[in-house]
Amino acid sequence: MIKDILKKAGERMAKTVEHLAIEFNKVRTGKASTGLLEGIKVDYYGTPTPLAQVASINTPDSHTIAVQPWDKSMIPVIEKTILNANLGLNPASDGNLVRVPIPPLNEERRKELVKMIKKISEDARIAIRNVRRDEIEHLKKSEKDDHISEDDRKHAEKEIQTLTDKHIKEIDALLTKKEKEIMEV
Repeated sequence: MIKDILKKAGERMAKTVEHLAIEFNKVRTGKASTGLLEGIKVDYYGTPTPLAQVASINTPDSHTIAVQPWDKSMIPVIEKTILNANLGLNPASDGNLVRVPIPPLNEERRKELVKMIKKISEDARIAIRNVRRDEIEHLKKSEKDDHISEDDRKHAEKEIQTLTDKHIKEIDALLTKKEKEIMEV
């Protein structure tokens, strides 16, 4: 029973860290990253479809994302969708592929992005602490219902706190890395 609670807590915390990493990939750093276009869905014959399912996306250099659709008739749709995604990007096509130049960030925008990723990180820390709270409540309820002893509960609470500390350190490491990436000129 305790192992199940600990396993569940670890899995939920790991998912929170994974989600944070995905969110960080969507934040523009001045360098080309295919993650910038990850959440974009294009109208593929009436069906909203992820861009990666209708085109190959790559970064030929650090300041350009290239989108090559499997179906050439999708080029204008892809171009319009990227433009309307409010990412501050201006795609251009040459008939075969859509090039998305990544403009350099100014100092003010970098600081705004750092504030934004700090908020996203704090939300992830809160989510981790909520998992800790939920699982400790679950342990206390199990103790009250005579499923586990007080010593087992206290030991499990320490393990949950260890898991919490580990995942918060991972969040801090991701934040530091992303902040450094954003502030690089």
